[in-house]
Parts: sequence; structure tokens; C-alpha cells
Amino acid sequence: MKLSRMVSAAAWLTLPALALLACANPALAVPMDTVVLQGLDKITARVSTIKVPVGKTVTFGALQITARACDKHPPEEAPEAAAFLEVVEVEPDEKPVLRFSGWMFASSPALSALEHPVYDLIVLDCVNANGAPAESEEPQPDSSGQPAAPNSTTPSNGKSTGQTTQPSQ
Repeated sequence: MKLSRMVSAAAWLTLPALALLACANPALAVPMDTVVLQGLDKITARVSTIKVPVGKTVTFGALQITARACDKHPPEEAPEAAAFLEVVEVEPDEKPVLRFSGWMFASSPALSALEHPVYDLIVLDCVNANGAPAESEEPQPDSSGQPAAPNSTTPSNGKSTGQTTQPSQ
């Protein structure tokens, strides 16, 4: 009888903690459209900054780097950028060899690293190519650099007429 009361009391004591954890959801990672990598050619000691758009492939030496995803934590969380990369080595007169496929993390480059005798790659950041936040609801600037006003008309010459259109009633 005492054991069942103790278990019941322990369950009631942990319920508030579980409820608090359920309410404190961390913000989700924000998807970005470009991975910023740093590549090192160990033979020439050349260090390069490489920008890889998600879904595209770029070449660094004999490596073809394809970015499949790039996520960044929102500003209210600890800084972290993670990218899902596929790295294929292509040598002349040889079959392409998959050297890496997986997530790389900016804060812990050694956690999931490319193991290659000639090249090192690390993730520096995830960004949007246009420099805007990923989920921006603000109007994009027009060609003059000014934010586009809602319902404004911009002729093909890029200069605003200053007129606004009213919705028809």
C-alpha cells in the first residue's frame, strides 16, 4: 500500500514539470537558401569561402558539393547553423565517389566532418541569397531601394508614379 502511494505522489509531483516542458516549445529552425562553407585545400594551403545555393552543386577542387538543406536557429535561441550536404569526388578517368552525405553543424565542425586527405570543409553559416530574413513578410524594396508601398504602381522604367490604385468596389 505504501509503495503505490509513493508512486502516485511522485507522478503528481512530476506533472507540473511535464506541463511546463510541453508549453516551452523551442522555436523551429528557419530554412535558408544558401550554405556558406569554408574549404581548405591542404596541399596548396588555399582557404576559400564557398556559397552553395540549396539544391545546386558547386565545385571545389575535385569535389562537387551539393546542398540539400540549410537551417539556422532563430535569433532568440543559441546560434547554430546546420546544412545537409552531399560531397562527391570526381577525378579524371575514375568513377565519382561519394565522400560525404549528411548534416554538418557550424558550432561543432568535428561532430560530422568530411574525412578527406586533401580537402576540409566546414559550415560557417546559412543565409538567404538576397540578404533578407527567411520568413520576411515585409515588402521587398523596389529598384530605387525604397520599400514598395502596397497597391502602388511602378511603370516599366522603374520610377514610381506616386499613384496608388484603389480596390474596385
